[in-house]
Amino acid sequence: MIQLIIVEDHASLIDGLQLLFQNDAEINVIGTAPDGVELIKLLEYKKAHVILTDISMPRMNGIELCKKVKEINPLTKVVAFTMFDDQVAVQDMFDAGADGYILKVRPLSVVREAIITVMRGNKYIDPSITVTAKKSKNNPDDNILSPSEQEILKLIAAGHRSSEIAEIRHTAVGTVHKHRKNMIQKLGLEGKGELLRYALQKHPYYS
Repeated sequence: MIQLIIVEDHASLIDGLQLLFQNDAEINVIGTAPDGVELIKLLEYKKAHVILTDISMPRMNGIELCKKVKEINPLTKVVAFTMFDDQVAVQDMFDAGADGYILKVRPLSVVREAIITVMRGNKYIDPSITVTAKKSKNNPDDNILSPSEQEILKLIAAGHRSSEIAEIRHTAVGTVHKHRKNMIQKLGLEGKGELLRYALQKHPYYS
């Protein structure tokens, strides 16, 4: 029996998924959580084979959640269940270690198909996502940025100030300011305001 935990902050969707698997012979819902922080607490006493998670959630988004889950147990499968169909979101999830990616516009029956697929050791990508999104790496603009700058861009999108980013990354505030300045120059932006808008456009699920 596949043990499933659902991470979703919309109660009606959780209810629908629980109803879907209520009498399922292969999948058993052993718990739900409204966000990644609560999931980590849940994993302290429950062992899941699959985590089905939204991406845009309070406190900890699905990408950070995926990284944490894989740190705790690399064998746990993570399937994104989201409204985001852009290439950056898809790539960010798979870069974090996700095993599957489903869009919420699809019938709930697709969720079952995805769970069975990843438990067989295969990746699952929603059929409605274009082939370019499946194969895409970062967008050309992002390739200009160093790995450190890309990480700081995500933290900017999450609303962190330079001092907070420095603390998270265990570096000096001056180093963060330097990265901000470099990103503005590389991307041809006018200042901090445009950098923030750019960050939010690239990583809306971090906001």
